[in-house]
Amino acid sequence: MQVRKQSFLDEVIGQADQALRTVFGEPTGSGRPDPARAREDGELTAAGKARSLNLMRVNHAGEVCAQALYQGQALTARQDETRRQMAQAAEEENDHLLWCRHRIHELGGHTSLLNPLWYSGSLAIGAATGLLGDKWSLGFLAETEQQVVRHLEDHLQRLPENDGKSRAILEQMKIDEGEHRTTALNAGGVELPDPVKRLMTLASRVMTTTAYRI
Repeated sequence: MQVRKQSFLDEVIGQADQALRTVFGEPTGSGRPDPARAREDGELTAAGKARSLNLMRVNHAGEVCAQALYQGQALTARQDETRRQMAQAAEEENDHLLWCRHRIHELGGHTSLLNPLWYSGSLAIGAATGLLGDKWSLGFLAETEQQVVRHLEDHLQRLPENDGKSRAILEQMKIDEGEHRTTALNAGGVELPDPVKRLMTLASRVMTTTAYRI
């Protein structure tokens, strides 16, 4: 049976559906079990619960950005293999979105109210880097994941000691992000110039500081 090749309009509709699921709905993940299910929580104080909630909201917002980056890069990637790698990474990022979102709700909170802004800005950045060529797009992905790993390491230090569920989620996310970085570099990603890295760090700091509160 011949499979119909997707047109540009098909791709746009698919991307719009994915955007709505990412920001407002329930994204489709890979089906991996939530790492938090295998962990038990200790008793969280009110302050500890609030800290965990704020940190997990930041992590969820970061995954919204990552999802948009991958989708933007996939739209403008020049090689089918690069698009495939972006799609695979995006599927695993959807797992992270689901896990963080469920944990936020367990803690009695809500995701960042600015998620539509984070998504639209990251989508534009992803599409722009994709236009520069696949090696730069993959390099941007690798640097993004490197910064995310450092960010996760910081959050693992800041989480309340007895918040085992949030810790399990972040530990698995850290493993996945490291693998995404390695895959991007092995696929031909190049190291970005230092000024670009510093600009990315600054943009990340703005997002994380704002999402922690809103």
